[in-house]
Amino acid sequence: MNHPASSNAALAARDLKHLWHPCTQMHDHDIAGQASVPMVPIVRGEGAWLIDADGRRYLDGISSWWTNLFGHANPRIAAALAEQAGSLEHVIFAGFTHEPAIELAEELLRITPPGLDRVFYADNGSAAIEVALKMSFHYWLNQGHGEKTRFIALTGSYHGETLGALSVSDVALYRKTYAPLLLTPFLAPSPDAYEGEPGESAEQVATRRLAELRALLERHAHETCAVIVEPLVQCAGGMRMYHPSYLSGLRALCDEFAVHFIADEIAVGFARTGTMFACEQANVTPDFMCLSKGLTGGFLPLSAVLTTAGIYAAFYAEHRAGKAFLHSHSYTGNPLACRVALETLAIFRDEPVLERNRALAAHLDRRLAPLRSHPHVADVRQTGMIAAIELVADKATRRPFPATDRRGLRVYLHGLQQGVLLRPLGDVIYFMPPYVTTAQEIDLLVDSAISGIELAVAG
Repeated sequence: MNHPASSNAALAARDLKHLWHPCTQMHDHDIAGQASVPMVPIVRGEGAWLIDADGRRYLDGISSWWTNLFGHANPRIAAALAEQAGSLEHVIFAGFTHEPAIELAEELLRITPPGLDRVFYADNGSAAIEVALKMSFHYWLNQGHGEKTRFIALTGSYHGETLGALSVSDVALYRKTYAPLLLTPFLAPSPDAYEGEPGESAEQVATRRLAELRALLERHAHETCAVIVEPLVQCAGGMRMYHPSYLSGLRALCDEFAVHFIADEIAVGFARTGTMFACEQANVTPDFMCLSKGLTGGFLPLSAVLTTAGIYAAFYAEHRAGKAFLHSHSYTGNPLACRVALETLAIFRDEPVLERNRALAAHLDRRLAPLRSHPHVADVRQTGMIAAIELVADKATRRPFPATDRRGLRVYLHGLQQGVLLRPLGDVIYFMPPYVTTAQEIDLLVDSAISGIELAVAG
C-alpha cells in the first residue's frame, strides 16, 4: 500500500500485469489499451453505489455477484466487524468454539424453516454444496446404504465451481470442459416456466415436471442420495423461475422414495424472493439448506449448511465406529464472518426489510412491464427482488441470437457508460439490486437496460 493515489488507467495496468480474474476471458481486457471490455478499479462504495479511481460512480444492479444486501461499506456492519477484529479474528474450530458462531447458529435455526437443528460452517457457496453432497452420501453409508452414490439435479441448474458442486450443475458453459473429472448426476427436467407449452401455466409446468421426476425416482431412488435444487429461481442458468408447488411436490417425493432434499438457497435466501427463504413459499423444510452470499451482507466469505437432528444422529457414535464427518476448512466458523452475519440478520430484525423489498419489487415490475411487448424480448419474469429480461432474435419462435454476437455484453458496456453495473447472463439481462436501492435508482437501472437493449439488438 505504498503507492500514491492512482487513476483507473494506472490501476488497470498494474492489475493486468499479474492478476487472473474469475469468469473472464482475460483477452477481453487488452493491456495495450485496446480493450474491448474495460477493467474498472473500484476504490470505495456508498450504499448501492461503487466509485472508481477516477471518481466515476456505478449503480450496483447485481449486488456485486448477489452478495450485498444493505449497501457497500454499511456503517452498522462495518462497526460490528471492527469491534470483533479487536477481540478475536480467528481460532481453530475443531475442539474450540466462540460466541459469534454459537449465536449465529441459534439465530439461523430460529429464522429458517422448522425442523432444521444443526449448523455446519464452511467458507463459500460452493464449499457448502460440497458439504451437503458429502454429508448426504455419508449419511446413507452410515445407515448401511452404500449403494446410494448418485444425485439428481435439475436441467439448467448451477451450484458452484468446485468439482462436486459442478458435478450437480447443468450449465454447459461451466461444466463441459471439466466433464471428464466430474460425477454424473441424473437430470430431472426443470420446472422452468419459460419452457412451458403454449398456454400452460407455471403451476401446470411444475405438475408435469414432478411427474417426470417421479418416473426418474422410480427407476433410480435405490441408488440416489439426494435431489438438489435452487428453490424458485435457477440463477446462473439464466434466472429461470418456477412455481412453488414444485417444491412441495419435491418434498413429498423425497419422503416417499427415501432420498434427501438439498435446497441451495445460496443466491435466493435472505429475502431475495419475497420471503426470508424461498422454501417458505411452499411451506417445506429440506433435509439440507445451503446458505451463503447475503448471509454476511456482502462483507466476508461465509457459508452454512443446516440439517436435521436425524441426519446428525447418523454420525454421532463412539470414535471406533468410524462414522464422524471429517470434512474441514481452515476458516470454518471464522469469528469475523460470524459476527458480520449476526449484524446482517439483526438488520432484518430491526428494520422492515421485507416490506420495503415488496414495494421496490412492485415498482421494478411496473417499470419492466412495457418491455413485454418489445420485438426482441421473449420474456420478462420476476420473483421478488430478482427480475430478468430474455433477449431473442425472433420473438415469435424464441430463436436466440448467436452466442458469438455477445448481445448481452453490449448491454453491460452501455451500462458502464451510463454509470450502471448490469452484468447479463448471456443474453438474459437481470436485476438483483441491494435492498437499500431507491425507487429512483431502480428507474436508472431500468432506463439504462432499456437503452442498452435498443443498442444491443440493432444490427
